[in-house]
Amino acid sequence: MIIDKEQTIGRVLRGSTTSFVCGTRINKLEAPQFGAFVEAACGNGNSQDHVIGLIHAIRIEDDPLVRQLILADNVTEQTLQDQRENRMVPVEISILNVGYVHSNAARQALPPRPPLSLAEVRMCSPGAVRAFCARFDFFRLVLSAAEVPTDELLAACLSLAAEHVGASGSAERRAFLVNAGRELAKLMSQDLGRLENILKLIRAAA
Repeated sequence: MIIDKEQTIGRVLRGSTTSFVCGTRINKLEAPQFGAFVEAACGNGNSQDHVIGLIHAIRIEDDPLVRQLILADNVTEQTLQDQRENRMVPVEISILNVGYVHSNAARQALPPRPPLSLAEVRMCSPGAVRAFCARFDFFRLVLSAAEVPTDELLAACLSLAAEHVGASGSAERRAFLVNAGRELAKLMSQDLGRLENILKLIRAAA
């Protein structure tokens, strides 16, 4: 799986086999977004093995200075920029595990080990997203996830993936989304109301 080293967004704070949390600074928030594919090295000592996940939440925490600035009058733009860019404003990015890479082969299942704390978390390259989304087995992991906005997450990740899969034209993007919709229909044949909602979200995102 190809990694773009310029797209490092933070480091692992804590994790498990189902999810992990990345810590970063607020000025690193340009690249990551809800539904994006990211990866981090597995905790097995092999630098080539990676956990693959989907960003499902971004939290900007407060601190005493932020609280003071909110209550202050006439805060200058320079002060705000200094707070955002130069101070360590705490940001947490929550990531749902949907697969892993072992021996250069991507597998759409829970990883055998979580990433280690302080491991770099990086955006997956377009090529990595295209390779991973050649199959849709990871849908089951997303649909069964607890405390995650699963419907919206699926729609967002498919919309972002379609941009990479169909980079050469709208016909490829449409074919990708149609195939994804068919796979969802198979998995959710007993919950047509929820299926319809996800398909609406995908159409809106696309």
